Amino acid sequence: MCDPQAYLHETASQTAGPYVHIGLVPIDTGIEIYDHELGRDIAGPNAAGERIRVEGRLIDGNGAALKDGLIEVWQANAGGIYAHHESNGEVEEGFRGWGRVIADFDSGEWSFETVKPGAVPGRSGAVQAPHISLWIVARGINIGLNTRLYFDDEGTANDADPVLSRVDPPHRRDTLIANRSNSGRTPIYRFDIRLQGDGETVFFDI
Repeated sequence: MCDPQAYLHETASQTAGPYVHIGLVPIDTGIEIYDHELGRDIAGPNAAGERIRVEGRLIDGNGAALKDGLIEVWQANAGGIYAHHESNGEVEEGFRGWGRVIADFDSGEWSFETVKPGAVPGRSGAVQAPHISLWIVARGINIGLNTRLYFDDEGTANDADPVLSRVDPPHRRDTLIANRSNSGRTPIYRFDIRLQGDGETVFFDI
């Protein structure tokens, strides 16, 4: 008798297409479906801490900006606590710690506003430096890419971070550092994400 498993083949994969905008951020395509867009408000009005703006571009292997990328954001609050049902009231009302943004269709720029997160406890008791986790999907990406954004003004904490310190060779850690500028009322952290080529951003297998 033939083994039925011998006739099973892996399902074909397909890269993410423009449907990600229509399905996940319809307002950015001119489609108004929801009274409140899911993923727009990361910190909420009651969150403590420093208000910041993060901005950057998704850059392909040729150095061109991707204009159809989507980024999901996940972070702790300023006290280093994630929005979770076991947070025991340590998260401000309205703080979601999660959001979703897309690259501008013309320039490829993306941005979001939030509060700067605090240091968070890691595994084995090690403290992780303040960071924001990012998940990226775009044209040409079969499986979503996971990376982290650290802050250039948290040098001591970054040096001790158990995740950042495992990135080797050490110079590649620079691809995970956002650079601060104080040119406006709200501090801006610049963080370009390079998918391939020179200066490729470090991505994590999680």
